[in-house]
Amino acid sequence: MITIAQKPELSLDISSAPQNQNPSSENKTTHVFRSKLPEIPISNHLPLHEYCFEKLSSFPDNPCLIVGSTGKTYSFAETHLICQKTAAGLANLGIKKGDVIMVLLQNCAEFIFSFMAASMIGAVTTTANPFYTSTEIFKQFKTSRAKLIITMSQYVDKLRDSAENHRKIGEDFKVITIDDPPENCLHFTALSEANENEIPQVSIDPDDPVALPFSSGTTGLPKGVILTHKSLITSVAQQVDGENPNLYLRTEDVVLCVLPLFHIYSLNSVLLCSLRAGAGVLLMQKFEIGALLELIQRHKVSVAAVVPPLVLALAKNPMVAEFDLSSIRVVLSGAAPLGKELEDALRSRVPQAILGQGYGMTEAGPVLSMCLGFAKHPFPTKSGSCGTVVRNAELKVIDPETGASLSYNQPGEICIRGSQIMKGYLNDDEATAATIDVDGWLHTGDIGYVDDDEEVFIVDRVKEIIKFKGFQVPPAELESLLINHPSIADAAVVPQKDEVAGEVPVAFVVRSNGFELTEEVVKEYVAKQVVFYKRLHKVYFVHAIPKSPSGKILRKDLRAKLATK
Repeated sequence: MITIAQKPELSLDISSAPQNQNPSSENKTTHVFRSKLPEIPISNHLPLHEYCFEKLSSFPDNPCLIVGSTGKTYSFAETHLICQKTAAGLANLGIKKGDVIMVLLQNCAEFIFSFMAASMIGAVTTTANPFYTSTEIFKQFKTSRAKLIITMSQYVDKLRDSAENHRKIGEDFKVITIDDPPENCLHFTALSEANENEIPQVSIDPDDPVALPFSSGTTGLPKGVILTHKSLITSVAQQVDGENPNLYLRTEDVVLCVLPLFHIYSLNSVLLCSLRAGAGVLLMQKFEIGALLELIQRHKVSVAAVVPPLVLALAKNPMVAEFDLSSIRVVLSGAAPLGKELEDALRSRVPQAILGQGYGMTEAGPVLSMCLGFAKHPFPTKSGSCGTVVRNAELKVIDPETGASLSYNQPGEICIRGSQIMKGYLNDDEATAATIDVDGWLHTGDIGYVDDDEEVFIVDRVKEIIKFKGFQVPPAELESLLINHPSIADAAVVPQKDEVAGEVPVAFVVRSNGFELTEEVVKEYVAKQVVFYKRLHKVYFVHAIPKSPSGKILRKDLRAKLATK
């Protein structure tokens, strides 16, 4: 339970957290960058579900959710009603305000019903990748203290098999499946067929948590990111509200949702923004180029949220020429930097579309900046730019060494401030204080600059996180696994550039004395314990890992060594 009053050990009161030791820089000269668009009033006093469905009466019969695999369509009115019923169903199973539920699903309508239903009763949703291993799932399940898991029957065995799981399904925690339930599990209809008039009345504060995605931040192991009702409402409003929304979504739009909803980019900029704006959401469980192109053509997708590997497929796969993609008017790329060459290649395939990037981070709520070519009254855009900072927020660039504020065209660490940023990391005051300073600035760990036209460009990363197709791969997590191997004395993991994935994790390994160890053995050892995108792509055996006097791994030295191989 994440309830401030009832469970103090799980609360995260930022004001009492040990703060970043750097002294306040607010009294120094600080160059603050703001949006080119005017600030807007934001209804962040509402609970998230009320905000998202606030305009429901204007388009009750419009398509809201379109299930790509079956073609089944839910109107906005139907979607809202099923969310209400599911909320009552959760309450009937004992889920109360502040309790956490885990949604372990690929993209499907039940994901949305569950997430919005939890909001309606003041509960919190932690989203997890169903392709995680049993160990990875239970780490998140245990840390978040979830009381219920909503999943598919094919993933239930993962919930039974973990050595760390000493609790029994049906006795110690509940499992709901959206298909035929295995033993001791319930079918989703136990939630969705409840009486919507039986939703308990709860008082929800804007600062109450509503989402608990897990992120590795700038370094270290995955941590729970507390996003409040205010956080998410502010972020969605920054994108789609106002007279000239930064991301102009129309009620007749069909927005592609092929990126996983357990990722904050898709959950926020695709789902929540579409619900607020009255646009339809086309749900795809997984990316397959033929099925994707067929669905875009059949449902006349007009807004496509993508990541660079998907851009690569659309830009280079010859199948694309066989389909009509003329309905696409906006292509928004995010989660990882998109190179100019790839951007230009896609533009030749969809010349009618506005193509641009956004830049975000889970802890930032998540969107920091977005292309203004997507606005209702668009601005000219530049290839390679991440757009300008979102409205009702402040961005600054600092020297990573001195903390001094930098002006235009000077690369430094990007920092963001506003009501959209996270409340903090779950039960980790130290990591919170290291990320959000005493003046409320969230330090992203990304190196970038703002040019003379207020456009943001990301050029490097201070942070250690590896981005594989937009997914986070924390080196510390893989290093911890490697060092647990009896034949490994020391290890370090760094990113290697890859055309398709962007980056892939590779390891430098020091063998223990007297032990023979092959690359395949090491790769297989890791692969058995992690989701596919965290698997090692290469292992290099070395005599020692380069480290600083304080013991910190000198990753720059290892990256330089990679460049010479």
